[in-house]
Amino acid sequence: MTWQLFSYFALAALILWAVGAVAAWRHNSWLARAATITGLAVFGTFIALMWVSLERPPLRTMGETRLWYSFFLPLVGLVVYARWRYRWILTFSTVMATVFVCVNLFKPEIHDKTLMPALQSPWFAPHVIIYMFAYALLGAAFVMAVYLLFFKRRRRPKGLGAEMSLTDQLVRAGLAFMTVGMIFGALWAKEAWGHYWSWDPKETWAAITWWAYLVYLHLRLRYPQRQAEALLLLVAAFVLLQVCWWGINYLPSAQGASVHTYAS
Repeated sequence: MTWQLFSYFALAALILWAVGAVAAWRHNSWLARAATITGLAVFGTFIALMWVSLERPPLRTMGETRLWYSFFLPLVGLVVYARWRYRWILTFSTVMATVFVCVNLFKPEIHDKTLMPALQSPWFAPHVIIYMFAYALLGAAFVMAVYLLFFKRRRRPKGLGAEMSLTDQLVRAGLAFMTVGMIFGALWAKEAWGHYWSWDPKETWAAITWWAYLVYLHLRLRYPQRQAEALLLLVAAFVLLQVCWWGINYLPSAQGASVHTYAS
């Protein structure tokens, strides 16, 4: 399996996800689910074949982590659609997945078999995969926050009810997976570098992001009526998440100082 074949798998998956999104709008739930699941199977097959071809988990570079994020976004969208019947969620998840797929097409980065000793750990794959799934859940929560802030509240200014409950559940699930991923990362760090936590720039921003989502949940519990403030905090938390994921690579504090930079 070579990276040059990615465009074919990606195009097939995106078409299927788009069919699923259109079917959801047309109240054809069977086709929406079937097309989305088939698209996930196609995209997941490429990831699996890349794993076999590289002889390592495709998780080392930013481009490879974007593969997983592009896969998990429609998966989370499908779960939300199947559980709560939000027709638009499959459209948003497909659009976001398309963005990340296009970034990978124009900036594929490096995909080779090289894997430095620190990454040759059984904790490496579960740590990153769980984090990517958490990011997808929190990405869905971000989409919900934007939708509720700028569209739904105009029609229902006195309260958002079930929509806020869904957003809270997405954040709880995302934070739970993020916590598990952070624990796996600490165990990996202990094995690779001899200590669980070193306040590396990446770890520092991971902690900041984790606390931001925790503050959101506490705000929702303590002041449930302050919905707009909570949603704005959720948007800010997602910005912090982006800094933690890829923005850290461009910060001066991480240049030559972060042990979490594996692209080179």
